[in-house]
Amino acid sequence: MSKAADSSARASVKIRDVAAFADVSTGTVSNTINHPERVHPRTRLLVEQAIQELGFVPNQQARVLTGAVSNVIGLVVLDVESPFYMGTAHAVERSVRDSGLVVMLCNSEGEIVRESALLSMLAAQHVRGVLLAPATPEEHADRYVKLPQDLPVVLLDFDGGATHCSVSVDNVAGGALAVRHLLDLGHERIAYVGGSLSLRQFAQRAAGARQAMTDAGLDPEKMLTEVSVSGLGIRDGQRAVELLLEGTLPEAIFCGNDMLAFGVYRGLVNAGLRVPEDVALVGYDDIDFAKNWVVPLTSIRQPIDDLGHQAAQLLLDHSSRDSSHVHRQVILKPELVVRRSTDRRAEPRSPGSAGGTVTR
Repeated sequence: MSKAADSSARASVKIRDVAAFADVSTGTVSNTINHPERVHPRTRLLVEQAIQELGFVPNQQARVLTGAVSNVIGLVVLDVESPFYMGTAHAVERSVRDSGLVVMLCNSEGEIVRESALLSMLAAQHVRGVLLAPATPEEHADRYVKLPQDLPVVLLDFDGGATHCSVSVDNVAGGALAVRHLLDLGHERIAYVGGSLSLRQFAQRAAGARQAMTDAGLDPEKMLTEVSVSGLGIRDGQRAVELLLEGTLPEAIFCGNDMLAFGVYRGLVNAGLRVPEDVALVGYDDIDFAKNWVVPLTSIRQPIDDLGHQAAQLLLDHSSRDSSHVHRQVILKPELVVRRSTDRRAEPRSPGSAGGTVTR
């Protein structure tokens, strides 16, 4: 059969044909397509099998015109290459698939203008709702109050206050956990390598690092070197090391994500330095590859599965248009995972052997 003929055959299948095939009412078929949460899972499976067997394709334009709720949710993230956001996307998809929903992944690249365009596009597509990892600096978070009221939005990895549902991880606590661990090991000269401080997550992790040093009686202005890089990947971490080597080498480096930490590791090795013998290293996110890195990486674990699942459930509740819905703000706790990259038992390099360009 030609593609044109196949398309024509699919178009000729009507909702009543699906109902007859599955031995259910047309209303049940309609609910399976438009409101799957209202249909018993066993019945929904029968209808879905009938749809697949007959090749029935719902008319999306007609669904929009009749006010039907879309089976698509948008997921707008800062960086689609980030293992953290990919892990979150997988958790979201697993959480909504049984409700008959699919996820449309969008990349804002951390740009507010692009984010606004994506939100407008998703609203025009009449998606069921949007999970949004905002590109907005903290001082401009009120811009999300102006989003269309008929577009349910849950803020992801961002505390939106009382105006929105949100699920976030306590980034200040995470930054403090990392630096407190390094201080407990006896390190005092510490560097923080993170993305732009205009991104709320990195600003909060830096704030946590400063707080931990202050609590330990150290002056973060003197003992904490902060390096902000434009990107969030391995090359950016390597560039951060080049900047650090222009001054006094820290005893330990805390990175705002694991990819930056991998880059920092490469930069240190290229400079003839060892982890953890010369410099201790801590990452953030605890992505799967952290435990299998050349030197297994100590990292701050974010509960990615829980974050994605809770955000998806909040969006499903919000998008049900139930008048009893109340905005909730969920804040999850990070966890320190200790591995070899901060092993204090590693034998330190003898003074001066790191080369003349580095001051210990």
